Amino acid sequence: MPTFTAADGTRLAYHVRGEGEPLVVLPGGPMRASGYLGDLGGLTAHRRLVLLDLRGTGDSAVPADPASYRCDRLVDDVEMLRAHMGLDHMDVLAHSAGASLAILYAAAHPQRVRRLALITGNPSALGLRATPEDRLAAARLRAGEPWFEEAFPALEAWLTGSAEFDEVFMPFFHGRWDDAARAHVAATEKQTNFEAGDRYFAEGAFTPDATRAALRALAAPVLVYAGELDGGPSPALARRAAEAFPVAEVTVQPGAGHYPWLDDPEWFVRRTVAFLDA
Repeated sequence: MPTFTAADGTRLAYHVRGEGEPLVVLPGGPMRASGYLGDLGGLTAHRRLVLLDLRGTGDSAVPADPASYRCDRLVDDVEMLRAHMGLDHMDVLAHSAGASLAILYAAAHPQRVRRLALITGNPSALGLRATPEDRLAAARLRAGEPWFEEAFPALEAWLTGSAEFDEVFMPFFHGRWDDAARAHVAATEKQTNFEAGDRYFAEGAFTPDATRAALRALAAPVLVYAGELDGGPSPALARRAAEAFPVAEVTVQPGAGHYPWLDDPEWFVRRTVAFLDA
């Protein structure tokens, strides 16, 4: 397991899987170990994935300063990884909350990004975020599912603040609620640093106007990838996020939720590789 040292002395780990051109992968969660990404539906057959364990997650060390879990503070870690790998520029793929980190990195180091794929990305760095209404609208698309009657009231209660998080509504995050999805959910607690996750979006992490202005210098093509059944981001929110980039395209995977490589691996890999190799 390769490691490198962040600017503040924290030892950070990354995992290399597959063959081909390197693709730096930033996980979501927020602050979930990169192991949940697996081989991204078989993307390892086309690219050498460099999966970063963000500080305090997976095989990376816990930092001395917990405030360094804030999203904007992680940008330097990504830049240190690039330098450690000896890359003049790199392709980057980010999932969910990791998309905000990737956006901040692209804004700070636009010349270092060759292509950027934001997979069901949280666009908080752009001043955009999924609303409860977005999530409930997406959830209603699943009304024909056998688990809907039990899961929807629990989701609605959580989103309106009248109840705690309940795993009963986790099927809404997946296009297919099968054994693979259940195993994916079961691993969440072990893989996630919840204290770090609470600090990731802390006040001061984002300055959307400044970020949008800085992104005007980004020449790299950007793929904003949404799942048809995902509420965070919904396809509509993904299209709004794409407007922040000079060169961007939006794709919506049919029947997919928040983890599209689980829902239809072949569709996901085909579309992602087409973008990366264009």
